[in-house]
Amino acid sequence: MEALASSILEIVRTHAALAPPIVFVLAFGESLAFVSLLLPATVLLVGGGGIVSAAGIGFWPIWLAAAAGAVIGDWVSYWLGFTYKEAIGGIWPLSRRPSLLLKGRAFFGTWGVAGVFLGRFFGPLRCVMPLVAGICAMPLIPFQVANLTSAVLWATLVLAPGWLAVEWLL
Repeated sequence: MEALASSILEIVRTHAALAPPIVFVLAFGESLAFVSLLLPATVLLVGGGGIVSAAGIGFWPIWLAAAAGAVIGDWVSYWLGFTYKEAIGGIWPLSRRPSLLLKGRAFFGTWGVAGVFLGRFFGPLRCVMPLVAGICAMPLIPFQVANLTSAVLWATLVLAPGWLAVEWLL
């Protein structure tokens, strides 16, 4: 097992320049409508925080990549909802799980801007809340404030545990 861990760390060190783009893509996919339901990126990012720490890669470029990916993923999801409105619910996988949009609408109706912020931290709501905000024509500035602040906090909460655990253990 130690040999496997050493091999993985060596690969990460050798390709350290790819770490931020990979983290960006994972965070983008985790925040993007439809893709988020299929990509277990949160788990990968939690583990990735530890791997990049053990490989000696700086925290801040990885954190910035995760936050930027999350912001852009939510913005694209918002745009899709704003552009396609209710028709977006007819696209797979939402067409197979219409309750997701209904739950997202109910959550948004109760919480508004705070719902966009809070939705980032609750599994399937993560990709549905920006869609619902767009469908409901939420003004862009309040959406982006909730999007940016939640993405910054989310990136910290996702990456820091693995990062800090490795820093503490080594």
